[in-house]
Amino acid sequence: MRVKIVGTGRYLPPRVETSAELAPRIGKTEDWIVSRTGVQRRHVSDIPMAQMGARAAEDALGDGPKPDLVINASGVPNQVIPDSSVFIQEELGYTGIPSFSVHATCMSFAVGLHTAANLVHSGAYGRVLIVSADQGTIGRNFEEPESASLFGDGAAAAVLEPTPEGEASELLAFQMTTFPAKACLTEVRGGGVRCHPNDPATTTADNLFHMDGPGVFKNAIRRGAVVIRRAIRAAGLEYTDVDLVVPHQSSGPGVTAIARFGFPLETIVSTVEEEGNCVAASLPLALSMANQQGRIQRGDRVMLCGSGAGLSVIAMILRW
Repeated sequence: MRVKIVGTGRYLPPRVETSAELAPRIGKTEDWIVSRTGVQRRHVSDIPMAQMGARAAEDALGDGPKPDLVINASGVPNQVIPDSSVFIQEELGYTGIPSFSVHATCMSFAVGLHTAANLVHSGAYGRVLIVSADQGTIGRNFEEPESASLFGDGAAAAVLEPTPEGEASELLAFQMTTFPAKACLTEVRGGGVRCHPNDPATTTADNLFHMDGPGVFKNAIRRGAVVIRRAIRAAGLEYTDVDLVVPHQSSGPGVTAIARFGFPLETIVSTVEEEGNCVAASLPLALSMANQQGRIQRGDRVMLCGSGAGLSVIAMILRW
C-alpha cells in the first residue's frame, strides 16, 4: 500500500521515577529490578492520557493541516464510554473530525497504523492521525514486583498520508496471529462486565495489571519468530534487507531477544531502560525517537514488531 508516515511525535511526562525509588515499594532492590526488566527509570504522568496524547499529536502534526481522521490506538482507555479518541480530539481543539479507537493492547499502534493505511490506500481519508497514550503506572500491582517495575507513562503519534507520485514510501507487509488460549497470561479483569465495579465479588486486584512474565516471554519469542519470517517473505526481502527494527518495549530481555531472529543489536531500537514499558505507546515512542534522531532515512526498510495480550503477535514492514 502506497502510504507514507509524514510526521511522528512523542511526549514524556516530566516526573521521573527511578528504579532505586521504586524498589522499596515492591520489596526488591534496584539491582533486582534492572537485572530482570532492564528498566532504570520510567516517567509518571500527572495529567490524563488524552492530554498526553494531544501533546504527542501536536508534535507529530507540526505546522501541517488538521487530520481528516483521528484514531486512538492506546492500550488503556480514559473511560469505558465514550471512546477515548473524542477526548484526544477535544484536547487538540478539534470538532467534527471523525474519530474512533483501535484496541489491540500493546500492539494497538501497529494495528491502528495498518487500519489507517487501508483507509488511506482506499481513498477514504487523506491525512490520518494515529495516537497512542498510556498511563501504565496507574494499574501497577505492587504484589507482582516484576510487572510493577516494568511500566511507565508516555504518548506518541504518527501522521499518515498517501505517498506522492515519484516517491517510494509504502507498507510492504503486515502479519498478525492471535492465540486466545494464552489470554490469561496478561490481563486486567476489571472494568468491564466480567468483573464489574458494582459487583461485590470484584476485588482491588481485578482492577490491577496481571502478567505471567515467563509465559509471555516464551510464547512471544516462539510465535514471533514465525510471524517475522512470514512478514519478511511477504515483503520479498531477506533478514539482512531490514535497516531498522522497532519492537514493542516489553522489557530489556524482550527487546534484546529480537537479535535471536538474525538482526544485529545495532539495528534494534531500545528505549526501555529510560522509559520502561509504556504499553501501546512504547512502540511509537521508540519509532518517533529513532525518526527524530535521524536513525531512519527515506527508503529505509523498517520493521515494527511485538506481542500483546490476547496473545497477539505482529510484524509490519514499511519502506520509509
